[in-house]
Amino acid sequence: MFKNLSPGAIGISADMKPGLILAKKFGFEGLDINIHEAKTMADEQSIDEVKALWEGVKMGAWSFPLTWNAPEDEYKGSLARLPDIAAFAAELGCYRTSIAIPPASNDKTYRENWDFHVTRFRSIGEILADHGHVLGLEFIGPRTSRAKAKHGFVYTMDGMRGLAAAIGTGNIGLLLDTWHWYTAQSTLSDLAHLHSEDVVYVHVNDAPSGIAVEDQIDNMRCLPAETGVIPLGEFFKILAEVGYDGPVAVEPFSQKLREMKPEKALQTTIDSLDAVWAKAGLS
Repeated sequence: MFKNLSPGAIGISADMKPGLILAKKFGFEGLDINIHEAKTMADEQSIDEVKALWEGVKMGAWSFPLTWNAPEDEYKGSLARLPDIAAFAAELGCYRTSIAIPPASNDKTYRENWDFHVTRFRSIGEILADHGHVLGLEFIGPRTSRAKAKHGFVYTMDGMRGLAAAIGTGNIGLLLDTWHWYTAQSTLSDLAHLHSEDVVYVHVNDAPSGIAVEDQIDNMRCLPAETGVIPLGEFFKILAEVGYDGPVAVEPFSQKLREMKPEKALQTTIDSLDAVWAKAGLS
């Protein structure tokens, strides 16, 4: 696995070229890619020039381009554009993309929502598979994120694995976020049951101390290894043992980080990743 920079996740606005400069400067091995920006650059210059920019930096994941839960006509219109986008991402050499799945609904029962997701993502998954891509679905763990909704939906790691299996295209796995894993009250032994192909992308963060897991709120997180509430050393040891080799990006929703100047925020972020790597015996 490799340390990946997702600038927006730490409150930094950076297009591809400055993002690549920052990734290299601060020691990130990879960077997420805005696929629309890359396509515009390739059209205006050439795809070879885009690829050349990435020398020495791995491509993390490309930005998922569909509003998958839009009304039917809008969804079909965006689905029709997906093959060209997927073909371009494959030509670039980036084969991972991901999207979050809401853990509840006020409109659809659990079964209705399940069937809706299976239908929509089967079409998406088939197109992505044609071009060699894998798609990570992110489950949203906190009880507080679904407590007021009329109908609950998938909010656990194994529940999302079940949905991926029901979709059945063979190229859909998890965007595995340590925060959501913790707040869904999964265990390290649950994690050990994963296979490398189950995990597409990983977000890492920590949780505030002194708050019961049932009361944690999604946008109140901490930097990796800041509090030790989430057992990140053990978490990443197990991920390494199951063979995960993809990107790991910090997503802390940290006000403290957002208030820092960009260079300090980037240094703080890579330092937090280094601390996790050390705890897991990966460095």
